[in-house]
Amino acid sequence: MDFTFTEEQQAAAEAARGVFAGVAPDAVPSPSLVPGAVAEDFDRALWARLAEADLLSLLLDAKYGGAGLDAVTLCLVLRESAKGLARVPLLETCAAAAAVQAYGGAELKSELLARAGRGEVVLTVAANGRTGHDPAELAVSARQDGGDWILDGVQTAVPWAHNADFVLVPARTAADRTVLAVVPRVHDGVVLGEQIATTGERLGELRLESARIAARDVVEAEGAWEWLRELLATGTCALALGLGEQVLAMTSEYAGKREQFGHPIATFQAVAVQAADRFIDLRAMEATLWQAAWRIASGAPGALPASGDVAVAKIWASEGVRRVVQTAQHLHGGFGADVEYPLHRYHAWAKHLELSLGPAAAHEEALGDLLAAHPLG
Repeated sequence: MDFTFTEEQQAAAEAARGVFAGVAPDAVPSPSLVPGAVAEDFDRALWARLAEADLLSLLLDAKYGGAGLDAVTLCLVLRESAKGLARVPLLETCAAAAAVQAYGGAELKSELLARAGRGEVVLTVAANGRTGHDPAELAVSARQDGGDWILDGVQTAVPWAHNADFVLVPARTAADRTVLAVVPRVHDGVVLGEQIATTGERLGELRLESARIAARDVVEAEGAWEWLRELLATGTCALALGLGEQVLAMTSEYAGKREQFGHPIATFQAVAVQAADRFIDLRAMEATLWQAAWRIASGAPGALPASGDVAVAKIWASEGVRRVVQTAQHLHGGFGADVEYPLHRYHAWAKHLELSLGPAAAHEEALGDLLAAHPLG
């Protein structure tokens, strides 16, 4: 087997490193110092550079101006974005566009995809349900009325909701099917409430009050929401990996310079062992990430459905990134909490990623259900 990345995948990762090289994690106020959001909007200048570098259209087919690449490529780019805490809806827009491409109707594809690939349209996904702990597809009901769909319900913690043009909303029908509605941010029956993430970024509580959505803007294909949710979870694992790698690099640099008893603390066995354990966490996070991304990209069969590999990756990502930032805070001492030093920002983003789309415990439960339904013996 050849486990190396393709030339196209490596080129995308290299382009991403170039675009994200100038991103400063402290470009906005510290979430510890402001009572509300750290900024009203995401980094539009960076968004324009991503569009110019064709990094917003990676997963789109050539007829929509894209490169026709896969989930592995997207994860390589997301990994780089997290190292500088890039404040852009890259995961949400790319994943939502990919879902529309794979499952949407011709009219919806023509309306959205090329514009999304050029950065002209920003997409996000309501994936956290009513409370953040219940299935997102059960938080909103959908019923047909003539040629339209009527949506009612609440989705919490929708990322970039106040700045996106459209929100993809999973909704449950009376026939117990899940559909995906493409809901404009400004629309009759759509109300956005203000929420603030651990990172200090704006989230939105999306309230749908008999919102009428045209049938052409509703994806009814079987499996569309499940596929999108798995891609979002895998992309979140990529973000956690990139963040964790940057934090461990920061910790290694600090421990190599910080002296105690006349020696760098990196030479102390207790410090070295903790850093080595976190390196092992990162390698496990990486291995399980690529397995999940490969299953999504290839559609290859396995002993479990691809959702099993996604669950394993998210378990490692949630627990691993938490351990990495906690160890980093411990080894930095009080310096790690200094608002003039970026480590506390990485800690806040790590906590957000740990819980996004379900903490480790939720995915352990899902994995248990899969193992019960698909015995490996």
